[in-house]
Amino acid sequence: MIFPENFVWGAATASYQIEGAVKEDGRGQSIWDTFSHAPGNVADGDTGDVACDHYHRYRDDVALMRELGLAAYRFSVAWPRIQPDGRGPANPRGLAFYDRLVDELLEAGISPYLTLYHWDLPQALEDRGGWADRDTAYRFAEYAAVVHDRLGDRVQNWATLNEPWVAAFLGYGNGVHAPGRKDPASAMRSAHHLLLGHGLAAARLREAGAAGIMLVVNSSPVLTPAQVNDHEAVPDEADAAAVDRVHALLTRQFLDPALHGRYPKEVLAAAGRNGGTGHILDGDLEAINAPIDLIGINYYNPCVVEAGPGLPADAAWPGSEDIRFAPADAPVTAMGWPIVPDGLSRLLVRLSKDYPDVGLMVTENGAAFDDVVEDGRVHDADRVSFLRGHLREVGRAIEAGADLRGYLVWSLLDNFEWAEGYRRRFGIVHVDYATQVRVLKDSALWYRDVIAANRL
Repeated sequence: MIFPENFVWGAATASYQIEGAVKEDGRGQSIWDTFSHAPGNVADGDTGDVACDHYHRYRDDVALMRELGLAAYRFSVAWPRIQPDGRGPANPRGLAFYDRLVDELLEAGISPYLTLYHWDLPQALEDRGGWADRDTAYRFAEYAAVVHDRLGDRVQNWATLNEPWVAAFLGYGNGVHAPGRKDPASAMRSAHHLLLGHGLAAARLREAGAAGIMLVVNSSPVLTPAQVNDHEAVPDEADAAAVDRVHALLTRQFLDPALHGRYPKEVLAAAGRNGGTGHILDGDLEAINAPIDLIGINYYNPCVVEAGPGLPADAAWPGSEDIRFAPADAPVTAMGWPIVPDGLSRLLVRLSKDYPDVGLMVTENGAAFDDVVEDGRVHDADRVSFLRGHLREVGRAIEAGADLRGYLVWSLLDNFEWAEGYRRRFGIVHVDYATQVRVLKDSALWYRDVIAANRL
């Protein structure tokens, strides 16, 4: 499997998961600081207070990236470092950290791929209503302009949001992520305001001269249980309707407005049953439909559903009445997520057909396994197998015509895995959280060789 000559190889992280230094240099409080410090929200009471201490060790981490031959590094900016209260003048010490990081990356020959929002909303904005409040979208656009004003001379690739479905529906729907609210109407409003913030920010970035603008979504092929292992399986009418509705709620809810300027009827129906559509104002969809260059795809596993007459909507899925979320007949990772590599090629090919005017990039793909350090090494054969299988499907998707520009592994480092704390390790680099010692896992060495050869 040979990849295109200009294919971009890289890795990804997120600010709250790796930076630590939560009270240094004027950083404000985020919703994840608040959420993780509340008892019972995160496994083992873990927080991101220290995480991987990347704030102080970024030079060493960039040196690891250079050693692995990465061409791209996707990181996120912590909004509370830039505007501690989510509005107003920039905090110069917060901006200075990302100045240093970007310069270090460029000196190492690594292109920075900057994500403006990876879930660490300033707590001050949440206190005013968070993403359920329309004003947050305007504050986000202002924040985007502040960051671009400082870094836009060196950063070419900008992602507005990371996984707005997760931010809206796990944060405001079932409450398993920050801010921990459980209200389907707030979740639907939040999803819309996230999209509005994306569109407003994309327009500000474009106006300021940003070369590449991306929206990153967590997307999956939606399949019936039979379709997981049989591409030819044909669902009955009820199951097919369940598949179409969940695909609309997961993927089209975000990409249709961003790229086509309209919501699917299934999403409008779900909003109508959960607080109404009064928050969608005239002009919003035009603003959301600001031109972008890439769709970022975060893929981990398929979404498996079937008809479930009489079932109530899942708390994370307003609009999913009469649908059953089913297990997949497949091996699983330490997260319990099914391993279905060809789900990635199915997804990429479909998205290229549904949204042909923009390119694609795999912005996250990886797996958690129970890694063990033995004699200074981590022999993570399961992760190597996982990555090999998914990269094979990346190649097949390109052969099938998907306009795929690159692949970023999740994650560079073991890190704070949100509600799972530190017990789940996704990194290709092992982190000893007590000593902060980094060890390249076998998967990192394997990935280095793939990058060098540009082939499997």
